[in-house]
Parts: sequence; C-alpha cells; structure tokens
Amino acid sequence: MNSLYINTNKLINKNNGIEWKVSKTLVAYSKAIKLMEKRVENIHKNISPEMIWLLQHPPIYTCGTSAKNIEILDSGKIPVIETKRGGKVTFHGPGQRIAYIMLDLNIRRKDIKFYVSTLEEWCIATLKEFDIKSFTVKGRTGIWIKNSSGESKIGAIGVRVSRWVTYHGISINVNPDLKSYDGIIACGLENYSITSLHQIGIKIEMKDFDQKLIQTAKKFF
Repeated sequence: MNSLYINTNKLINKNNGIEWKVSKTLVAYSKAIKLMEKRVENIHKNISPEMIWLLQHPPIYTCGTSAKNIEILDSGKIPVIETKRGGKVTFHGPGQRIAYIMLDLNIRRKDIKFYVSTLEEWCIATLKEFDIKSFTVKGRTGIWIKNSSGESKIGAIGVRVSRWVTYHGISINVNPDLKSYDGIIACGLENYSITSLHQIGIKIEMKDFDQKLIQTAKKFF
C-alpha cells in the first residue's frame, strides 16, 4: 500500500497536522482556485498547515493542461473554464464529491507518480468500504468499475504541484447529473460511460461518503 506519511514528528512540528475542511454549500470554481493557491503559498511560507478540502461545485466543465477544443461537444448553459491542473476536460457539479489535497511533498515523498498512485489507492479503498470493487487501467486515467456495459468511470484525478506542494485532487461521483457528461468527451476517452454510486445502487448521503473518505485517508496520509 502506498503511503505518503513518512515522519509523524516532522509533520506535526512543521504544520501541526493536516487540516480538514468540509464546505456545506456549493463553492464557485474560481473561488476555490483562489483559496487553494493562497493555501499553497502559505504552506510554502510555513504559516498554514496542509489541508484536505471536501466540497462541491455548481455545474462547470473544466479543461486541464492537455485538453483539446474538440472534447467540448455541446456545453449548453454550463460554463467552460481552463485550469492549470493536469489532464483533459471533465465535469464538476452537485452530487460529486471533490477533495482538493494540499500536501507538502517536501516533507513526504517527492515523487509525483507515487503521489498520484496514492490518490488512486485512496479512492479504491474508500469505494471498497461500500463493497464497490474499483480499479485503475493503464492508459486510462481515473477510477473504474465493471458493470453490464463493460467498464465505467466513477472517479477522476487531476493534480498540480507547485514547488512540491500539491493542489487540485480527486472527484468521485456520488449522485451527480450524469447527463451533463454528454456535453464533453470526458478525460478525452471516447466510448466509455460515466457512472455514480447511486446509479449502481449505492444510495448514500454525501456525509456518509465523507465519513469513509476521511477514515481511509488515515492509511495513506
């Protein structure tokens, strides 16, 4: 199992542990970016602790650094915004749990591939708590499950690292409007469906998902 947790005493001395923040209302994407960038700056300056922020956005399509215009099929009334995270185009909206992760890899393991792999394992471990068997696929980003239509994507990962401090993070579909994915080629992957916990019969509240997400995080961070 991957673990970014290296030295407890060093982590506590530097940042007083990881701060968890859960937003109860929808957070505008632009506002979230500003808050993340400010926190990253403060982590660099050693004046704020690391943070994992759980939130939801109003409907929006975000384009990562490798996104292409042809991947926007029909945005309709949903705003489209370019972002500095890695990856292609994806959808964010109510019912999707987003975790923005601001960790200082300077005091952990300075390996971006390892970090991304750790995020993947965290998602997989959390879904396992709901008896969902999920997995990664080489050449296809994100978290996948098997169903009657083959393989469907249930989670996405898009990160950015500034001087070894991470931000952006993961998204897991608990119960978003899946029709919103029809307007894009999600993550640049054609001929694959997008699913959610509710669609596969796991009817849970966001707070219940958060409980497991926070619980499993202790194994990795």
